[in-house]
Amino acid sequence: MREPHPEIYGSLEFVEDMKDRTKAFAIRIIRAFNALPKTDAARTIGRQFLRSGTSVGANYRAVCRARSKKEFIAKLGIVIEEADETAFWLDVLADANIVSRPRITPLLQEAHELLAIFSASYHPANRTPPPPTQPPPPPRPIDLLPQSSIDSFPPH
Repeated sequence: MREPHPEIYGSLEFVEDMKDRTKAFAIRIIRAFNALPKTDAARTIGRQFLRSGTSVGANYRAVCRARSKKEFIAKLGIVIEEADETAFWLDVLADANIVSRPRITPLLQEAHELLAIFSASYHPANRTPPPPTQPPPPPRPIDLLPQSSIDSFPPH
């Protein structure tokens, strides 16, 4: 297996750890969804965080398969959006008193940590390298003459 974008992520070990971590996050999201109260509000919000929370890991795997830097950046942006959306819906669940804040805090903390990790990877990857330094223009013929020769030209 080739190492995906080591200049950005560092090592294959990191990539594999993040694949495992995002998969574990998806499983925790599924379990949290299944434990929600059986109310319309809980199910509606739950479906939102179920979709966004499980897509973090799936989209991270797509990042690892990116064929170009442009594709890598675009797919990583999706992972960041999904992690942020998951954190939003978990906050809504707690703020609406559908789930107690202490019960949702570990999952919310993991969403924020994943968001921070992926955001830290996104910004260096998205930097445009500085343009190559331009060589100075070639000297003009007058620049090749010694100053004394220039001073001796008669005025027009």
